Amino acid sequence: MVRLPSRPLCSALIALCFLVCRAGSTFAQTETPPSPGEPIPGTGGVSPFSGSVPGNPVAGVLSLSLKDAIDRGLRQNLGALLSNADIRSARGQRWQQLSALLPHATVSPFVDVSQISLTEFGFNFQLPGVTLPSSVGPFSYFDTRLNFNQTLFDWKSINSAKAAGQSVKSAEYTYKDARDLVVLAVGYTYLQGIADAARIKTAEAQVDVAQALYDQAADQVKAGTSAQIDALRANVELKTRQQQLIQAKNSYAIQKLTIARVIGLAPAQDFELTDKSPYQPFEGMTLEQALQRAYVSRSDYQAAVADARAAEYGRKAAAAGYLPSLSFGANYGVAGGHPSNATQVFDVRGSLTIPIFLGGSVHGDVLQAEARLTQAHDRQENLRAQIDADVRTAFLNLQSSAEQVEVARSNIDLADQTLAQSRDRFSAGVTDSVEVVQSQELVASANEQYISSLYNFNFAKIALARALGMGEEGVKTFFKEK
Repeated sequence: MVRLPSRPLCSALIALCFLVCRAGSTFAQTETPPSPGEPIPGTGGVSPFSGSVPGNPVAGVLSLSLKDAIDRGLRQNLGALLSNADIRSARGQRWQQLSALLPHATVSPFVDVSQISLTEFGFNFQLPGVTLPSSVGPFSYFDTRLNFNQTLFDWKSINSAKAAGQSVKSAEYTYKDARDLVVLAVGYTYLQGIADAARIKTAEAQVDVAQALYDQAADQVKAGTSAQIDALRANVELKTRQQQLIQAKNSYAIQKLTIARVIGLAPAQDFELTDKSPYQPFEGMTLEQALQRAYVSRSDYQAAVADARAAEYGRKAAAAGYLPSLSFGANYGVAGGHPSNATQVFDVRGSLTIPIFLGGSVHGDVLQAEARLTQAHDRQENLRAQIDADVRTAFLNLQSSAEQVEVARSNIDLADQTLAQSRDRFSAGVTDSVEVVQSQELVASANEQYISSLYNFNFAKIALARALGMGEEGVKTFFKEK
């Protein structure tokens, strides 16, 4: 005959199995927030958009809404600042290319006093009865002229200047795209902060429930209506919830540091997030309309188009190395042995340069320019396909996360009802604390799912705004202030 374990041993084994299973469940259900070192989605990995140039500190606690955070990020984010500097660099390169086509005027006056050694130049004659000097001078020479040079025709310089102009347009479009990426980066970190703040409130509520359950179990143990294992389970649940609360507060504090770095707050600046996780259904745009708008509005695509045009002009400039060029030069001024006796002088000339054989350098320039043109076209087509994927992905995430929000809302109500009934059953002595703890797990899981789905929904709207190339405008449209 098989002997069954005693009742206390059975209870202990059940409790042990439950705690092991619960630990695995908690690990699986708890979403670990991304650390500050993780890349921001949509910015190409670790990038300047994760940093900023800190601004001036503000006295007291700074109230920071999502709109305020985006405005600060657009002013202080490192990615936007570097991109803006790239525009000035591109304009400088354009002026360098234009310089070859614009007139050049210089003034170069000089006065020269010289004494020349004849022996240095080989004049060392010996004549009978005649003594020849070994040097001539000193004598002076004065010259001042206005020099003017102008390229009349150089097809290579003309196309190089046009290519530089397209590079300036590309830099300007890239800066606009950088501002959209700033909106994406700020929105990502801000929404993460909101989600972490919501997790703190949820964890605090779970600690309160766990404390009430432990007090109730302890009272029933004292009254002799419950076993000691019930109080043990409740105490373990309380300690676990307290640990989760500590972790949630730490994650929120770290996330605030990440927000401060992205938007350029002064070090140690205290601030609070005023916006909560809003749920506003997305409406007013179909997928086809979104795709049409994205191809027109995406600044990175416009930059790619400008890069392709610049590469085309670069190819023409390289091929123009085979063509002749025409230039004009002139100077006018006064010259003489001394300024007091200087006379008018001038020189006018036209130059025609005809390349005959340049050692294959032009052929090499053409090959490189054609390779750059092919790469620019390939990048443009790849980006066009990527825009389609970005928009479709954002729409899929919006639809999926919106449905998850609705399901998570109803799941919270069901979990709360389940917990209330379990506590009533435990109070009545119908069940033990295992059922109550399991019900509390369901409540915690339902709240976490709701927070995550709401974060995913709101971030999907920001990602859609970036995919459409309307980051700043999209935030105002998709997150209307009430």
